[in-house]
Amino acid sequence: MENFVMAELARHLTWSEIPAALYHYRDRDGHEVDAVLEDNSGRVVGIEVKSAQSVRAEDLAGLRYLKEKLGSRMHAGYVLYCGTESLSFGDGLGCLPISSLWTIR
Repeated sequence: MENFVMAELARHLTWSEIPAALYHYRDRDGHEVDAVLEDNSGRVVGIEVKSAQSVRAEDLAGLRYLKEKLGSRMHAGYVLYCGTESLSFGDGLGCLPISSLWTIR
């Protein structure tokens, strides 16, 4: 699922109005974020991918760590998952259905 979403994100970047680079983050202590999008001004959006139908608090751990590390550079963080609801977890973090990659809102 992660590879599929990464490929979709890369495809979206080819036509995005905001140029951004796509990275994977993992440090030596094991903190990980599946996708990190960074625009030319240094703003970052982190994305975790989960194949589950629901999101648990621990699914946001990597995003919370990245937000703590980057501070104001972290624009937002999302868990993309196989559920159907879009939810906010506060502090710029939330979850979206994977299908939102193809839905205009």
